[in-house]
Amino acid sequence: MTGAAPRYQVLLTHEAIKDVETLTPKLRLKLQQILDTVLTTTPHAGKRLVGDLAGNRSLRLTYQDRILYRIDDTRRIVYVKRARTHYGE
Repeated sequence: MTGAAPRYQVLLTHEAIKDVETLTPKLRLKLQQILDTVLTTTPHAGKRLVGDLAGNRSLRLTYQDRILYRIDDTRRIVYVKRARTHYGE
């Protein structure tokens, strides 16, 4: 494929793995699809965060749940930090 940008590698932190273990099978599948289609090809699509979470980005998993991640463009790696609720619980 000529002109195609190299894909990003996606790595999950220990906290993100624990979050994934609490998701329903349906949400795990949805998360896997987002990781495979969005984060590997267009990781900058997520919302840029500010304040305490500056330097990270967020994508919606469900109405309440977000995928929190950081991009290392030099190494072409996306580090998924969390995959859980945005509203407290």
